[in-house]
Amino acid sequence: MNINTIFYLIFMTFGTITVSHAAEQKTLLACPNSPNCVSSLATDKAHFIAPFKIVGAIDTASLAVKNALLNQPRTVITQETENTLHAEATSLIFRFVDDVDVLLDSEARLFHIRSASRVGYGDFGVNRKRVEKLRLQLKAAGVIE
Repeated sequence: MNINTIFYLIFMTFGTITVSHAAEQKTLLACPNSPNCVSSLATDKAHFIAPFKIVGAIDTASLAVKNALLNQPRTVITQETENTLHAEATSLIFRFVDDVDVLLDSEARLFHIRSASRVGYGDFGVNRKRVEKLRLQLKAAGVIE
């Protein structure tokens, strides 16, 4: 096994533990200082992205979020609970994996969302574009404002 494979395995294990922790805590992980992450729970302007305000039935909106994620290219849902979804989106060329987390706040009728690159520093705005594309799909479906 070469050194790159060892680092990859260590990183993938760490990433899996982190995702499980986020689902257990019913919150989203904070964005790192790097600009390759957006979150509706971020407290700084560079990382903040607005949450999705649900209209209509929550169950219908939740199903729409799941289907919209599944319809994005190279995206798979790897973890799902009653109030959370975790998806992994893989880039076409370099096969980088980004994590997409959705957290349902049924009392506030919001989906909080986080999209972040696992590696690197910048992402050329890919994570923000992903979330905004998802927002447009859900608006077109009539499940969010």
